[in-house]
Amino acid sequence: MTRPPVVGLLYPGYAAEDDFPALENALGGAIWLPVIHTSIGRDEHTVEALLDTGSAARLAEGADAIAAHSPDAVMWACTSGSFVYGPDGAAAQAAAISERLGIPASSTSIAFIEAARALGLERVAVAASYPADLAEHFRSFLAAGGIEVVSFGASGIFTAVDVGRLGPEAVAEMVAAVDVPEAEAVLVPDTAMHTLTCIDTLEKELGKPVLTANQVTVWEGLRIAGKPRPLPGLGALFR
Repeated sequence: MTRPPVVGLLYPGYAAEDDFPALENALGGAIWLPVIHTSIGRDEHTVEALLDTGSAARLAEGADAIAAHSPDAVMWACTSGSFVYGPDGAAAQAAAISERLGIPASSTSIAFIEAARALGLERVAVAASYPADLAEHFRSFLAAGGIEVVSFGASGIFTAVDVGRLGPEAVAEMVAAVDVPEAEAVLVPDTAMHTLTCIDTLEKELGKPVLTANQVTVWEGLRIAGKPRPLPGLGALFR
């Protein structure tokens, strides 16, 4: 019997990590998504705290733990803890994990760029949960990847735990608030947000692709593992 693709997830702290086993169950074991919780100092949506969250020592510790699951690829499942390092720093994070484990690795911020390119997106709207000053770092990260942000919202939520408490209706309101006709898609950063059960609904309401942090994390993990595949319920990116 062929083993399903295994994408190991390094997930900082606790917020919306239950999104991933819920997706596993919904897909009947078509993919495996083992989660290792990496350590954090302070749960704060500030640059200082997130530079610490994404530090080399914390990621190395998580990488060593995820190795027990024999993943085909590993994702640093944190948008803000990768984009605060900028494109070069995010690439270095992924390269260090890959070198340590001898398998492909990437991160959620990189995944947003790759997913946008896969869909041919050039102009997007962003519905960010973060305070505005932190969210601007995501805008800059996208710009470096050739993606223009034509509409931008920052909800000002200070902790990942509070983001994890948002329900589907709150997420839908955030997304609808930033949608404009010239945006080819809406991007929703933050792996602390539960999104994997509502993507098809959001896309149907907007009539355009919606890319969320947890969705692109799974997609990128499968892509770099060399095992991309269509999956139901996960929007245009997976069709």
